[in-house]
Formats: sequence, structure tokens, C-alpha cells
Amino acid sequence: MGGPALVIELAEPVPHPAIERLRNLLVCASSHFEEKRVGSYDLNVRAESLGIADIGGVDGRRPMLVSLMGPGVGDEAIFEAEHADEDGLESFIGFTPTHAVDVIASCNRPVDHAVTALLTAAVMDVIGGVANVELEAGQAPIVAGLPGVIALRADSWAAAYGSAEFLRSWARQPGFRLLK
Repeated sequence: MGGPALVIELAEPVPHPAIERLRNLLVCASSHFEEKRVGSYDLNVRAESLGIADIGGVDGRRPMLVSLMGPGVGDEAIFEAEHADEDGLESFIGFTPTHAVDVIASCNRPVDHAVTALLTAAVMDVIGGVANVELEAGQAPIVAGLPGVIALRADSWAAAYGSAEFLRSWARQPGFRLLK
């Protein structure tokens, strides 16, 4: 069963030294790490490595995919498909994305939502970017006042755009849940 997914929008390609730092972060946070290609990783994140102590009796190793995509790095078709209907994104985040990183959980327990948000924040600490978070109905008022929110979108689909600080503060909110 698939779990939540977040996207980090990037204004430019990620330099090779930053990709190496990302790889090191993921190796250190994981009990299993497989590099499918440079910038694309299959891993089992140790929840405690992200500061998540109470995991509700489930295995602390959470299966995740982290994939850098865009021209010159791979998954160009996925990047284009994910961004095909996002005209005007520059007006929300200040740039038109050229690359992105998908952070995808393979399971859908509450701990997987927290791991997805906190792993995405940690990745952003290394490579920068803006988190693109699709929202469930009723979540916009909850996230609107959180630190690090750059913009809210409420047109054809609700979304919040923000910093790593935004993701961390939202993950601490009671009842936190990402859109699956």
C-alpha cells in the first residue's frame, strides 16, 4: 500500500556536491539504502534518526523512495507530467521549477506521514527548495499560520508551499496527516 508523498520544487539543478551530501544524509538515516541511480534512492528510514520516538508499536524502519528528477538527472518524463498542470507556480513560490525531488512513503500509518514530512525537511536542509504539499479539505486554516509558509493555493486543488521549518512545525500539530 502506498503512503504519502511530498515534492520539493527546485529553481535549478542540484550541484554534485549537494547530491553527495544528500546521499550521506540518507545513508546515515537508513537501515537499508540502495542507490538506483545518482539522485534516486530506495531506503528504509529509521524513524528515530528523524527524532520520532513514539512509533506506535510498528517497526521503526519505514520504506521510502527519494528521487531527484529533471533534465540531466533522470525521470524527466515524470517531472514534466507532475508539472504539466502547474502553470503559474512562479506566482506562488517565486520561480518556475526546473527540477524536483519526490519523497514517497511506501506505507500509510501515522508514523509514515511524520517520517515523510521530517525526511523531506532534512532533504531540504541539504539541497534547498520549496515543499509543495497538497492539502486535504479543511487543512488550509491549520497550516496558514505556521512558520515557514510561503503561500497557500486554493484554486483547483489546495496546496501549501513552504520551508523545512514549515514541515517540521506542521508535523508537530495534533492530528497531523499528509494527503495520501
